Amino acid sequence: MGNIQLGVTIMLINMTIVFCVLFGLCIMIRVIHAVDPTNKKKEVAPAKAAAPAPAPVAAAPAAAPKADNSAVIAVIAAAVAAYEGDDVKIVAVRPVESTTWKNAGRAVGIANKV
Repeated sequence: MGNIQLGVTIMLINMTIVFCVLFGLCIMIRVIHAVDPTNKKKEVAPAKAAAPAPAPVAAAPAAAPKADNSAVIAVIAAAVAAYEGDDVKIVAVRPVESTTWKNAGRAVGIANKV
């Protein structure tokens, strides 16, 4: 009986410590969220009187603007140069048309459902 009581006591002490630490982390996260200087609060604009909406005009679908990936390309080029050394010359950067990752994800999803 003594060993069981000792084990239960140690378990309760350890669980209390774990939950106290988790509670402390929760409080720290809330405090950091409250005093975060990078968190910009949205300003609420005063409500204007409702004006009648103009009739919707069918517009031609605009082409999606092409994303500027120059920063991503620069980072990848720097990583390749740092890994390989100074004698690397990147000739071209182009997207690879491959469905390998998509198919692998589908296969894993199907395997997990079975």
